[in-house]
Amino acid sequence: MDEEQQSRRLDSGALKALAHPLRVRIFDLLSAHGPQTASSLASMLGETSGSTSYHLRTLSAHDLIHEVEGRGTARERWWELPQGRIDIPGPNQSMSPANRAAAQIVSSEFFRLRHETLMAYVNRSDTDVPEGWKDAGLIATTLLEMTPAQMGDLKDELMAVIDGAVERYRGQTGPDVRRVSMRTELFDLVTSGPVLPDAVDADVEES
Repeated sequence: MDEEQQSRRLDSGALKALAHPLRVRIFDLLSAHGPQTASSLASMLGETSGSTSYHLRTLSAHDLIHEVEGRGTARERWWELPQGRIDIPGPNQSMSPANRAAAQIVSSEFFRLRHETLMAYVNRSDTDVPEGWKDAGLIATTLLEMTPAQMGDLKDELMAVIDGAVERYRGQTGPDVRRVSMRTELFDLVTSGPVLPDAVDADVEES
């Protein structure tokens, strides 16, 4: 797969098409659970299949999703995300007001769903987790002192690890295989100023 296929930055039309809370949720469910039909998505979302069908067609028109080849019928179509990474631009001042508003809707809804998924993981009961999965996850926050160049290098290293894992485990099936959410966060704190020589390291880890 070449670089263009691996990563796609959403253009203005695709960004606006995605800028609807229900479409973001559909996109997120297809990412988390794999191919779905309008009916299965309607059941997950508490919507009608007519509503989910409409939003699926809108997403498809901008190549954000596509039909699963060789699966489904004229009445019941299966939909999935294209392979590769989709880069959703965050709102910034160089965008037009309409694009900035669309980016804000998409970003806000994705981060809301991300937090919702994380809290569901944190608050789940041990009785709901199969043996072997109880201590497999990791939630960690580490504070570092870095320059912009060092942070860029670390970002590249982390993306190499992520891309390697994606290639290594893509398409796995089996009784012990579950969908896993892998999250990497690396950002400078808004209130952070220059690091003083006597700064104290802070490391918080939860598992």
